[in-house]
Amino acid sequence: MNPTWDNDQLPEMPPITPLGWLRISVRALLLVFLVFGGLVLLLAIRLVERPICGLNRPVTPHITRWVCRMSFWILGIKHTVRGRPMVGRGAVVANHTSWLDIFALNAAKRIYFVSKSEVAGWPGIGWLARATGTVFIERNRAKAREQTALFQARLLAGHKLLFFPEGTSTDGLQVLPFKTTLFAAFFAENLRDKIAVQPVSVIYHAPPNTDIRFYGWWGDMSFGAHLLATLAPARQGAVTVIYHDPLQVSDFNDRKSLALACEQTVRAGHFLPSYP
Repeated sequence: MNPTWDNDQLPEMPPITPLGWLRISVRALLLVFLVFGGLVLLLAIRLVERPICGLNRPVTPHITRWVCRMSFWILGIKHTVRGRPMVGRGAVVANHTSWLDIFALNAAKRIYFVSKSEVAGWPGIGWLARATGTVFIERNRAKAREQTALFQARLLAGHKLLFFPEGTSTDGLQVLPFKTTLFAAFFAENLRDKIAVQPVSVIYHAPPNTDIRFYGWWGDMSFGAHLLATLAPARQGAVTVIYHDPLQVSDFNDRKSLALACEQTVRAGHFLPSYP
């Protein structure tokens, strides 16, 4: 599993045929109606949910899950879940391969992503992220205490916060070393004995007769081109989401040992049989 960041080694996508363009048009149209129709419904319900429930979201996450499940049906990508998402308080960490990870992980479990603050300003994606309860963080040490307090409030409210400790997306054939910074928040005095962290392996299976890195989106790859390539195939591939046993934060001495244990577990998941 060696890094393949050289742009000369990017996967060669199959040429898009006339039927491929037809599939792109139909799938894109259905996805737009599904995603933005779901967003309108979510925002309408949230107007009532927010003043009554505050941080708790008993209804709207179910809309997000349904939209993500239906998205895979529209795309024709098989989505399989192995293992059992934890039910107690805590966070989820996973490897990061593609923009499809957002759909793959949301389809399986009610979660809230942790994302860099810049994403909040992105057209379209930023709106969706804010509406679905994404936690935005700044890479600024001066904000560390404030962000830790935000994590604590959300975790103690029962939210499953999910972040990608690799810090970037990959070609899907490897798991990069986990950055440990965000793990520090879990060792706060009022959290350490109350939460667990669940490692998750997300594994993609390419469509027949395509590069095994087909669904990977990394480096300087264009989102638009990758989206078109993903929408085009007549026969799609699959994604397997493996939920490993949760790790109790109190069983670890510090953030580095917890991050390493999560990294090793996620990486080992990529060597398990995960048939599409």
